[in-house]
Amino acid sequence: MADHLKVKEGEKSQLKLGINGLGRIGKLTVWHHIARGYFSELVVNVGREAGGGLDDIASYIERDSTYGYLGQYLYGHRAGRVIENLNEEHGKFEVNGTPVTVLRKDRNPKDIPWKSWGAHLVVDATGKFLDPTAPSDSKNGSIQGHLQAGAQKAIVSAPFKIKEKSMAMPGDAVTMVMGINDDQYHPQQHRMISAASCTTTCLAFMVKPLLDYFGGDKILSASMVTVHAATGSQEVLDRLPDAKSKDLRKNRSIMNNIILTSTGAAQALALVIPEMKRIGFIAESVRIPTSTGSLIVLVVNIQDENLERPINREMINQVYQKASATYMSKYLIFSERQNVSTDIIGSPNAAAMIEGTETHTRTAHICVDLSKVPGLPPGIIKGDTSCVAEIPVTQAVVYGWYDNELGSYTNLLGDLTVKIAKELR
Repeated sequence: MADHLKVKEGEKSQLKLGINGLGRIGKLTVWHHIARGYFSELVVNVGREAGGGLDDIASYIERDSTYGYLGQYLYGHRAGRVIENLNEEHGKFEVNGTPVTVLRKDRNPKDIPWKSWGAHLVVDATGKFLDPTAPSDSKNGSIQGHLQAGAQKAIVSAPFKIKEKSMAMPGDAVTMVMGINDDQYHPQQHRMISAASCTTTCLAFMVKPLLDYFGGDKILSASMVTVHAATGSQEVLDRLPDAKSKDLRKNRSIMNNIILTSTGAAQALALVIPEMKRIGFIAESVRIPTSTGSLIVLVVNIQDENLERPINREMINQVYQKASATYMSKYLIFSERQNVSTDIIGSPNAAAMIEGTETHTRTAHICVDLSKVPGLPPGIIKGDTSCVAEIPVTQAVVYGWYDNELGSYTNLLGDLTVKIAKELR
């Protein structure tokens, strides 16, 4: 049930929230805010006709193959239908008492009548309008189009992607993960906000405790692989690739394959945790045939100092235990149970669940011939003899579960949305 989302008495806002797109994240964003009850009304832009009309759109919102019925999400297994008072002519219905208006005409953000509907804040969940430098009148649409159409702020449910590499990130755009760097939001400055990605969200909560404890200068390098559930961009059955397609694996059936792909988590992580810019970091992704519930395997190399008491799994686990019990208690879970991916599905506000039983460490001496290290200041090595330094390095492997749809990403996106709404001028 969604009791954890309900706002306190007197906190309900009179603001209307715009949601562009009704795919996986768009639909679950509707679920989140219906459960939360903070916004007085939701205005959802579909941008086209769907099914036989409004009743079919309502049915799509009401039922979900991964999370079940919306009524059960709100009230448990005894719940009935929570969508009522459908009005096809005006595109309106009520969901658990919250008015919802469905727009089915415009797809380009600049043409969506946000101003007419009084939606000053918009969440764009289409995954299509990600370039904050694209002008509002771009032929294929842009994030800035939402602002031209009357929104004061636009949040995108994906990392920014600037197409023209010579362009810098605009000063009114910022990438944020709730609970990590949301204190960097400046209401008077930022108009376009990226909520990063589901993988970046989990990864940030896995990396930040280690940085806070050991310091960025002790972490020599890091890498991660996300074992990720399928997404809507993948094919159910094999399909002939489009002309000039470079990655032929994207056209293979996700139902039958483990598929190697890419992730922008490394770049996005550096935007929300700037310390990561100086740390060598590699991020990879593997897609698997599950509907949700994903896993990050994080490998970190840490320079050790105490050879008598090297960094070990107990120390690493204590770092996460303390973080999950104190300053990250709202979003980080430390588990000493043996979990599988379905155990994280729907888990409220669990940006990451650390699988403490599988934390592993190994300490070894790395021998470095200083005479072959480029850029050393003169005088460190004297004479012609080589100078070999033995550096103790501990490699730590940490596993983190996350519900890449509702439990982790959409819940944190919802918290970020409400935070921004409360600071609208």
